[in-house]
Amino acid sequence: MFDHQYFDVYQYAEIPLDCDCYIMDEKYIGEYEESLLKSFNNLDSESVGYVGFVAVRKIHESTVELSWYPNIYDRFHKVPVTLPKDKFVFCIGSWRYDEKPHIFVNGDWLESIYVRIYSVFGLVDAIGVKEEIRNGSLSREKLISLRDRIDSLSEHYPDISFISFADSIILKSHWTVGHFESDIEYTYKPEIFLKVFQELKKIYSETLGLNIYAIFTQGSNEFYEDVLLHISESKKHICLNSLGVPFSDLQSIDSPVREAIKQRKHEPAELYLDEDFYFSLKFSHKFDKKKLNKNRYKAVMKSSDSFYYMAQNKLLMDNLK
Repeated sequence: MFDHQYFDVYQYAEIPLDCDCYIMDEKYIGEYEESLLKSFNNLDSESVGYVGFVAVRKIHESTVELSWYPNIYDRFHKVPVTLPKDKFVFCIGSWRYDEKPHIFVNGDWLESIYVRIYSVFGLVDAIGVKEEIRNGSLSREKLISLRDRIDSLSEHYPDISFISFADSIILKSHWTVGHFESDIEYTYKPEIFLKVFQELKKIYSETLGLNIYAIFTQGSNEFYEDVLLHISESKKHICLNSLGVPFSDLQSIDSPVREAIKQRKHEPAELYLDEDFYFSLKFSHKFDKKKLNKNRYKAVMKSSDSFYYMAQNKLLMDNLK
C-alpha cells in the first residue's frame, strides 16, 4: 500500500511538524490511495471522505501533541488534542501533487474528539481584598449582598456555572464541536464571557467597592460528563466535573501574571486570556489582534511555552464583530 513513487510516506516519528495537515478516519485509506493513484496517472479523481484541520506540535514516545482547528470559517478556533500512538495508522502526502500530509487515525478515536464535551473556564478575582480585610471593611452585609447579586446574575446565564469563594469566582461552561453524523452542533460562544465579566465588574464595585480581573481558557475536558456541576444529595459535595487543560491552566496563568506585575514586566490588566481563547474571539477585521501585549506561561499539557494576552475588557468588547 502507498508504494507508488509519488507517495510521501511518513513513519510515526517522521510526521511533519508545525505545518498544515489533515486528519482522517482510517476507513478511507483505500479510497484515498485509489483517488491519488488516478491523479498520478492523469485520470479524473474525486475527493474522498471528510477531513479535519490539524498541525502536529510535538511527537512523544506514546502520544502526539496536535493543534486541532474545529472552526476556521467564521472564527480562528484552535484546540490542543493528544493523539495516542496506538490510534495512529498512516501519514501520507505527496509534495509533487501539492497534497498535504493526511494523518489517518482510528475512527472511534476521531469520532470521540467531535462528540466529546469541551469547556471554557474563567477565574474572576477581586483586587485589594487583603487591605480591605486588614481595614475591617468587608462586612458580612457586603459579602451577602455580593452573593445575592451573583445569584441573580447566574439566573440570566443558565449555560454558565458560577462557583464563588466570597472574593473570587470560578466560571465554567460547556461547548461542543459539532458532528456531521449526529445532531451535535457547534456551540462555542466565548464572547459571552466578556459580557459576564462586565456585569461582575459592576457588581463587585457596587457591593465591595473593589475592582476585579479575570483569566479565561478553553479546551478539552477529559471528564466526559455532560452536566456542568455535580452536587451530592446531601449538598455536602460539589464537583466541577472537570479534568484537563482549561481548568489547570487557570492557575498556570495566574501565578506568572502576579509575578510579572510584581517585577514590573507588564502593567495590571482586567483580562488575561490564554492565546487559544483570545484568538478564537470574533473580532472585527480592523482590529489587529497581534498588537496586544502578551507574556509567556507554561501550559500544563504543552511541551512548548504558551502565551497569555492582556487587555481591558472594553477594548475587546468594542472590537467584537
